[in-house]
Amino acid sequence: MLHYAVVFFVIALIAAVFGFGGIAAGAAGIAKILFIVFLILAVGSFIFGRSR
Repeated sequence: MLHYAVVFFVIALIAAVFGFGGIAAGAAGIAKILFIVFLILAVGSFIFGRSR
């Protein structure tokens, strides 16, 4: 999940350098959502993993 977030972030950076603002904003939004999902899953994994 984190890998895909980084990939979309790199796509957003490359699109921003070449002036594609809409594509950069979309890719950055997707990267942000994937990163938040990754954080939620990681915290859940740590909490439920410790209880065993």
